Amino acid sequence: MTKALIAFGSTTGNTAEVANWIAAGLGKKGIEAKTEDCASAEVGGLCDNYDLVVLGCPTYGDDEIEIQEDFLPLLDDLEAAGIDGKKVAVFGCGDDSYFHFCGAVDEIEKRVRECGGELITASLRINDPHTDRKDEVLAWSDRIADAV
Repeated sequence: MTKALIAFGSTTGNTAEVANWIAAGLGKKGIEAKTEDCASAEVGGLCDNYDLVVLGCPTYGDDEIEIQEDFLPLLDDLEAAGIDGKKVAVFGCGDDSYFHFCGAVDEIEKRVRECGGELITASLRINDPHTDRKDEVLAWSDRIADAV
């Protein structure tokens, strides 16, 4: 059975809720998915036992890209997390009125590539309020499952 890790940072709970939707969607496709809040995650070896890694982070800040603080340790040390050679998908929540709408997604994609991860589908950028985007998130999780 394919195993997936969904590691996310969330301040307001929006990204956590989206992570849970993704886990449910992957589960319906027969993928065993575990969500991991980066606030309590140990970075070293975090990705080791998974075939697929899904990374999620909101974007803050209008003048510059501000990565959610709980997600920063993972982003800074993706190599130690074991991302090299893993299939990876990325999502983020943001506000499209900001100049850097979901800019954290771009930063995560860049780091994944630098650390040897394989991006398997176009990243998902979710405009808040996210609650009306559940069908879009589930469709995206289907694409991830089909790409694994």
